[in-house]
Amino acid sequence: MNDQSTGLQKLRVSADRRHIVHEDGTPFFWLGDTAWELFLRLNREEADRYMRNRAERGFTVIQAIALGETDMTRAANAYGRSPLLRNGNGDCDPTLPDLAPEGEYGYWDHVDYIIDRAAHYGLYIGMLPTWGDRIHVAWGGGPEIFNSDNAAVYGSWLGSRYRSRNNLIWILGGDRPLTNRRHLGVIHAMAEALREADGGAHLMTLHPYGGQTSSVSVHEEAWLDFNMIQSGHERNVANEAMVAKDYALVPPKPVLDGEPCYEDHPVGFNTENGFFDAKDVRQAAYMALFAGAFGHTYGHHCVWPMITEPNDYFIMTWQDAIMRPGGAQMKYVHQLMASRPMQGRVPDQSLLVRNYKGSGRLQACRGKDYAFIYSPNGLPISIRLGILSGSALNVQWYDPRTGQSHAAGTADNQGERRFKPPSCGRQDDWVLVLDDASAGYADARLTR
Repeated sequence: MNDQSTGLQKLRVSADRRHIVHEDGTPFFWLGDTAWELFLRLNREEADRYMRNRAERGFTVIQAIALGETDMTRAANAYGRSPLLRNGNGDCDPTLPDLAPEGEYGYWDHVDYIIDRAAHYGLYIGMLPTWGDRIHVAWGGGPEIFNSDNAAVYGSWLGSRYRSRNNLIWILGGDRPLTNRRHLGVIHAMAEALREADGGAHLMTLHPYGGQTSSVSVHEEAWLDFNMIQSGHERNVANEAMVAKDYALVPPKPVLDGEPCYEDHPVGFNTENGFFDAKDVRQAAYMALFAGAFGHTYGHHCVWPMITEPNDYFIMTWQDAIMRPGGAQMKYVHQLMASRPMQGRVPDQSLLVRNYKGSGRLQACRGKDYAFIYSPNGLPISIRLGILSGSALNVQWYDPRTGQSHAAGTADNQGERRFKPPSCGRQDDWVLVLDDASAGYADARLTR
């Protein structure tokens, strides 16, 4: 099986440098999931179950690490195979991938299987060649095994091996700060080797550490196709402000939040603070997307390490975690964003007559003949009309919890008007959908 049999196309950056599109120019919506340890922890049957579930929920990208987060000195996958051999000094060596003898099922055979099986489900793999502690240990298991020379060899090997897979995106870095010339040298050497070896077949970005964005260190690099933010796992992070800052950079590049707060993750990494819930992950998605992100990544705290033995920090198995409400509600995010033309959509806070501070703050975006405005707590929305086309607007409320649209009449497209959501409260987030009545949109779930 291979990706070509499923008809998946390669991806590229759109002409306006704001979106990702298929090779033929049709829209692509990035809805990612962080399954960092997918290659290392799950066997074939488990990987199939996980990816089938994600495809059913509207996900389009699975983010996973080739050299996973587990300490490399003891890493082995579900079949007991390790990704790298050891050199003469007894160290795991990136220039020595563990290629199984003929007739055996090696580590990289399993990676191949998962990539191809993902394509079967219509999924792209956002592959991290390594987790960041192999470049800068900072914290975690490490060890640091990369320098510029072996990073280039490893990158060239990876790029050559996966050159023909259409459903692949390279994500360099991996949750560690790049604090000196050596760290950046490793990233650049790996990126350039990947690009040369795969002939530029795959898009490329960098996953930064918490509270940061790839733009800080590599925005102007030619190999960086789009910026990735990690807004992280603290309470009250305004990820929309991070997106807006990257959106405004020159030269323009697409941007998304590649690691926001995870569902059922301890707030601030401390269980005494409670856990993020479905509302938190919904809010992170809509705020970032309406601020100009071209896509969004969801995550669950017990999915990324594929937990099988829960405890008070990882509170459920990955099998239970993939059924959680926040993950299921991501399909409604995808549904709404795909219901109107994605290219040409821009963030536009000028639609708002006034805004709230703190957790009730509103975020707006629009095309020429429609607008989406997100109210996290169901607070009323005062709109400056006349910005959209048309003399009259159809008004709807889109429910992020159910994906249902509720018609709310029409409005003259002039002056100012206050719109009150159907309900309010911490769990009662709503999207106000305004359409030029002559544009022919059926409801918030359907295109013309």
